[in-house]
Amino acid sequence: MHARSLTIIGRPERIDDAIAYVRDDALPTVTSMEGSVGLSLLVERETGRAITTTSWTSAAAMADSDARLAPLRMRGAEILDGHISIDEWEVAVMHRAHTALEGAACRVTWLRLNHSDPDRGVGLYSNSMLPDFESIDGFCSASLMINREKGRACSTTTYDTWESMSASRDRSWALRESAVREAGVDVMDVAEFELVLAHLRLPELV
Repeated sequence: MHARSLTIIGRPERIDDAIAYVRDDALPTVTSMEGSVGLSLLVERETGRAITTTSWTSAAAMADSDARLAPLRMRGAEILDGHISIDEWEVAVMHRAHTALEGAACRVTWLRLNHSDPDRGVGLYSNSMLPDFESIDGFCSASLMINREKGRACSTTTYDTWESMSASRDRSWALRESAVREAGVDVMDVAEFELVLAHLRLPELV
């Protein structure tokens, strides 16, 4: 499984317009395409940051989608009056305790691999971190995506509500710090988002 993340940082007052565009225009287009496994949208209203992630059954399907989705990306940037950055990933881990419902929230952690062994890190995430995440009240799902060529990774944990995500911060920080030391990676950034569209159909990958 593979994924492409589109990040646009634009005008906060236009976030609701961007949500409507992704829901009404981008989502139907993406889900109708060969090899599509759906779409999700995260927003950070205070900064005007929106991250749309599309998932695909293969790297080839993801590549084939690029030309058709390029105009949609440009329109999203116009709506938010912002700039686009794009990341492509291999989906290494995907685990759901249950389906995300309205009001869910996500904590996203971006990592630099520092020439460490990505497969060792994936094993650590699956075998050590996931059981600890599952024991946190309000836990919904977790995923790990990696880009071996660029030496980067992205972990997303989803919680039932913003309140349950907030309550998990101290414990999640401790778990992350321990795992980062063991895996030999660096945390580049951590941010928290509303999960406003959750239409990814990724299978369990643990």
